[in-house]
Amino acid sequence: MIREAIKDLIIWKNGVGRKPLIIRGARQVGKTWIMREFGRKHYKRLAYINFENNERMESLFSGDLDISRIITALQIESGVTIEADNTLIVFDEVAEVPRALTSLKYFCENAPQYHIIAAGSLPGVALHPGTSFPVGKVEFLDLYPLSFNEFLNATGNENLGSLFEAKDFKLITSFKGRYIDLLKQYYFIGGMPEAVKTFVETHDFNIVREVQKNLLAAYEQDFSKHAPNEAVPRIRMLWTSIPTQLAKENRKFVFGLIRHGARAREYELAMQWLLDCGLIYKVGRVTKPDMPLMACQDSSSFKLFVLDVGLLSAMSDLDAKSLLKGNAVFEEFKGALTEQYVLQQLITNKDIKPFYWTAERSNGEIDFIFQHGMDIVPIEVKASENLQAKSLKSYCSRYNPKHAIRASMSDYRKEEWLTNIPLYAIDGILNIIP
Repeated sequence: MIREAIKDLIIWKNGVGRKPLIIRGARQVGKTWIMREFGRKHYKRLAYINFENNERMESLFSGDLDISRIITALQIESGVTIEADNTLIVFDEVAEVPRALTSLKYFCENAPQYHIIAAGSLPGVALHPGTSFPVGKVEFLDLYPLSFNEFLNATGNENLGSLFEAKDFKLITSFKGRYIDLLKQYYFIGGMPEAVKTFVETHDFNIVREVQKNLLAAYEQDFSKHAPNEAVPRIRMLWTSIPTQLAKENRKFVFGLIRHGARAREYELAMQWLLDCGLIYKVGRVTKPDMPLMACQDSSSFKLFVLDVGLLSAMSDLDAKSLLKGNAVFEEFKGALTEQYVLQQLITNKDIKPFYWTAERSNGEIDFIFQHGMDIVPIEVKASENLQAKSLKSYCSRYNPKHAIRASMSDYRKEEWLTNIPLYAIDGILNIIP
């Protein structure tokens, strides 16, 4: 399995002024695997420490945070001789021992020669009250489920993925049928590493669905294990409402759909907890496409998506036959899977922070909008080959953007006022627009 984040880790390793790195991401997105793989391929030695249920490490970090003392103990724990210039030190499940997180400050200040990466799962590495977080002393890398391009590589279709980098759309169009078949599979399987690995090994969609159901069950168990007791019922209700929210024509999140009479203030903690854990994505509405978009955000209007399109299809109990037969999958429950899919590809580009836009007094809506350099780029998502783009055309007439994107099942083409990018190529959007 090849993850694009390895490239970011190599840049971090060779960076001037390198600080300890924290990898953030939901449980089971592959944080442990990528740290081990990076250490195995790019260092002479890997000193891997797992802090989960590790009383020795809890005792070590409860005392003096002297670096030489800590290094000695880490060598004993890992069985690896740690040399600063050729050893990767990995702190896995670091949130289980918050003082280990605090120690990263001292590694940064007093021993920057050491290469150290930390990762933690639910409920996140910054949610421990009373713990000193090393603000300004660490770097961050966000890890997500596999993008569609990573899925192509993982399933032995790396040659198809390489065509996107070459921007050879004439050849890409020649293989359109193959891309669409693989995209259907991705809608069902998604990008969770265990689901992808299971499919590669078995090619059995029913077994993949069982893996997804088990992942969803594990997340719900985490609600009870990690969240404040009083928030657990609301977390669960908000989480399970998301497929219903996305099935609406207007996907704006409505608290009243969680339960009758629900109010935003009752669910703020639940929503923030899910956001902090990386289980949901929040896409805010902007009222006008001005720079910076963050300053134009309407905090009362937003959409919520789950972390993975395959998990969304599992939460919605969509079966393999309905997803893999014909092209109906792309319009399944009003295109919700397609919008989830596009968002998932956008956020894997660390330079994209997506919002959506709606006009104040009309039905016009742009599904996603983001800053790109000094430009604002609107994206209208079409779940089929329906090429009408009324909202996008109205937006372009009003604001005259430099780039306007329609993501659809149609082939790539650049027209006078917009560029149509096939859904299966949207992962490489920043490579396509200048």
